Parts: sequence; C-alpha cells; structure tokens
Amino acid sequence: MQTQQSKERIILGIDPGTAIMGYGLIKEQGSKIELINLGVIKLDHLEDHPLKLQRIFEKTLALIDEYHPDCMALEAPFYGKNIQVMLKLGRAQGVAMAAGLSRNLPITEYSPRKIKQAITGNGNAGKEQVAAMLQTLLSFKETPEFLDATDGLAVAVCHSFQRIGTDSNKKSYSGWAAFAKDNQKRIK
Repeated sequence: MQTQQSKERIILGIDPGTAIMGYGLIKEQGSKIELINLGVIKLDHLEDHPLKLQRIFEKTLALIDEYHPDCMALEAPFYGKNIQVMLKLGRAQGVAMAAGLSRNLPITEYSPRKIKQAITGNGNAGKEQVAAMLQTLLSFKETPEFLDATDGLAVAVCHSFQRIGTDSNKKSYSGWAAFAKDNQKRIK
C-alpha cells in the first residue's frame, strides 16, 4: 500500500508572456511542498514575434529536460481590451503547452483569479502579496528580480493545492486561509 509520504511529483508552473515568461518548480511529497527553482526567461530584447515563440518553446523544453516534471500548470490569459496583446499571449501559452505535450506532460490551466485565491485567499491580490505569501510558504528569502518568476511559482503551488484538496482525505480548500488553518504544521 502506498503511503502519503511516498507520493512525490515535480510540478512546473508557467506564467506565459512575450516579454518575460516566469516559471517555478516545486516538489510535492505527500502534503508537503518545497521550492526547487524559479526564474524568468527574458524575451523583450527580441523584435521578431515568431522568434520569441521559438525561444519560449526551446526554454520550456530545456526546463522539462533538466527537471523532469510530472506535470505542467499554466496561467490562462485573462480577458483584456487589446486583442493583439491577447493573441500574442495566447500564442505564448500555446507554444509552452506544445513543449509540455511534446514530452507527454499532463497540462492544467488556471485563471489568474483562481491562482491568487489559492495562494492568498484573495482573488484580487496584487503580485507583491502573492510573492510575499510564497516566500512565507516555501521559506525562501531572495526576492526575484521580476515578479513574473513568483507568478510562475504561484501557478505550480496552486496546482499542488488542487491535488492536496482532492487527495484520499477528500478535503477541499476555498483558499489560503482555509488551507492554512487545516495545515498549521506545514507553515513555518
């Protein structure tokens, strides 16, 4: 019989973008999560949109090949007024998805509101609030150069919380406050 402690998976979270793409990797073991890595891929120096998409694909594959995640979670593009920006973000997300699919990774999308709700308990939280909560939850001190890195990490943590909420204990959490109350031993 498999115990809760023996379940382990690595989750790659991606915040797609055509100027900066954020990513975060966590290891989930049972109900514990720990930071593996987070960072950004800068694309704003590239003028050509297809070249940016190629770079997103290559860098995502490189992350997958280096860390061997078990699954990938992405932030879904949010509705915006500028259709050209939405189109470019959708392409960036699609290319990152294609990289994951080429390595047979299961892929899940989350809305920005769902991610913020899972991490902070507030679907309208700012990037700084999300970053601060992640620093507390995963015990890291360094402030990433760009908040896009913690956005990518937030996607991975959000995905982990969904599984934790649906494990054999059949617990589900409506947000960070409920999760924190039920998991005080995990929070340092």
